[in-house]
Amino acid sequence: MPVNLLGPAEIRALAERLGVRPTKTLGQNFVHDPNTVRRIARLAAVGPGDLVAEIGPGLGSLTLALLETGADVVAVEIDPVLAAVLLETVTERAPAEAARLRVIAADALTVTADQLAAGKPPSALVANLPYNVAVPVLLTLLERVDGLRSGLVMVQAEVADRLAAGPGEPAYGVPSVKAAWYADVRRAGSVPRSVFWPVPKVESGLVAFTRREPPVTTATRVEVFACIDAAFAQRRKTLRAALAGWAGSPAEAETVLRAAGVDPSARGERLSVHEFAAVAAARVRV
Repeated sequence: MPVNLLGPAEIRALAERLGVRPTKTLGQNFVHDPNTVRRIARLAAVGPGDLVAEIGPGLGSLTLALLETGADVVAVEIDPVLAAVLLETVTERAPAEAARLRVIAADALTVTADQLAAGKPPSALVANLPYNVAVPVLLTLLERVDGLRSGLVMVQAEVADRLAAGPGEPAYGVPSVKAAWYADVRRAGSVPRSVFWPVPKVESGLVAFTRREPPVTTATRVEVFACIDAAFAQRRKTLRAALAGWAGSPAEAETVLRAAGVDPSARGERLSVHEFAAVAAARVRV
């Protein structure tokens, strides 16, 4: 049944009642448009039987829309004031759905898979991620929670481009490759600044992901990620030069790259996650 979602007036009144002033430190920009949160819930394709992890629920706009789908929600909120009142807000506006919400007062970067699980791990991540920690939060949860099969996150438009970029595209970089280790990632739309309070200075974008198996390689994820970091630390240099410190010397980097079937004169921005995995594995062999 339809849920009584939060609009602009309700968001401001709730914030005033709680004495909450949105802070840049926590990246707090609250969504106040019911159409937007319903659109996110629809694009996330969650419903009954799903346990959705929501990071940074804030005042509860998206939380209510997710519960409206019939999904269970585990919400992780770092702000203790907001965490303490979220269940109360849901109970007031959607009493029939409140039993399907669990709130964890914690930092998403330190929360564990066991904390998130309620008899089963979350199957989806749906969140309005704070701009300043969006990439580390997404990568951390993909690493820690194997049960996350899909997700839809709202992030700064520039970050969305970086996460979804492919080899050779201008936005392609470390976030692109590391996200691709875990999942197929794609842009899923844009979100106007006008649906937030306070209005941010940047545009927002939606990023969808679908989990898949990581590349087949004898290297560990940590070893592959170290190779990625080294390649993009000096992204305008050839891989022979950029990976010199990582491999031991320019000559050793060239040997490793040739063993992996990669041109030493190429740049990191041209390599797929599978090629980085091959380079990391070759370093172990040679």
